[in-house]
Amino acid sequence: MKRFLSLLARVAVTLVVVAAAFAVGTSLWAYYMQAPWTRDGHVRADIVGVAPDVSGLVGEMLVRDNQTVRKGDVLFRVDAQRFALALRLAEAAVEGQQATLGQAKRDAERYQTLSRNVASQQQVEQALAAETIADANYQQALANRDVAKLNLQRSEVRAATDGVVTNLALNPGDYVTAGKAVMALVDSDSIRVEGYFEETKLPRIRVGDAVSVRLMGDGRDLPGHVQSIAGGIEDRERTNGTSLLANVTPTFSWVRLAQRVPVRVALDDPTAAPLVVGQTATVAVLPVPAAGDRRQASRPEWLDRIADLVGGIGNWAS
Repeated sequence: MKRFLSLLARVAVTLVVVAAAFAVGTSLWAYYMQAPWTRDGHVRADIVGVAPDVSGLVGEMLVRDNQTVRKGDVLFRVDAQRFALALRLAEAAVEGQQATLGQAKRDAERYQTLSRNVASQQQVEQALAAETIADANYQQALANRDVAKLNLQRSEVRAATDGVVTNLALNPGDYVTAGKAVMALVDSDSIRVEGYFEETKLPRIRVGDAVSVRLMGDGRDLPGHVQSIAGGIEDRERTNGTSLLANVTPTFSWVRLAQRVPVRVALDDPTAAPLVVGQTATVAVLPVPAAGDRRQASRPEWLDRIADLVGGIGNWAS
């Protein structure tokens, strides 16, 4: 009797282990092969290259590396003495051209009021032409003054958006060139996560689907939603030939790997965790809850741990 019970217990334990292994294997298969998830995700943001609009020496720095700034904050100032002098010259030129224009107008009016016996038609036309030229010179002087004023204003370089200054290596006395970026500004309003999903998983991804994001080194699940799906990726098998016709590579691989398509994910609360552009993330599109169930679906934590372990072993073996 004891032998029978012992045999029955071993059979029961074996069945339980086999059933558990089958359940885990089925879950892992669905998790890896069917569920829309990827470990190839990254934190992204729009990067603004900060460049001065005028050339000159840096006179004053008002920010430091990795500092948070608001839109409109002054980042640094280019030495403005040259631009202030240029504005004074432009204003003086405006006054001179204004006086010339006034004299030309008075001369034209005088010639027009004189009788034909005193002033000829040619003199009248010359006076009117001189007035027109003086007016054109005056308008040009006004435009030059506006340009000088704009250059003086642009000697202060301001933040174009809210964000974080990074890669700053600028000091007072450095010479900056107009149009050449001297630092980067990470747009804090554009921070998002982009997951690169295999094309075989795209049919199960819809805009608005709930998403769970887990950053590498951070065990928290950050909720978000699918914001958009990329409209196209680069075709590396095709280039444009010299005749503007398609140049297709004459080789074909029997083992075809699924292409990865970027999917943009907007985090519901971007301040829930410190986000650094370039961080690696695991992105999983959550299953849609059953009708009437308002609870958000989530992944079991044990499945994530096993998946990470299996993925790590696979990466080590490859």
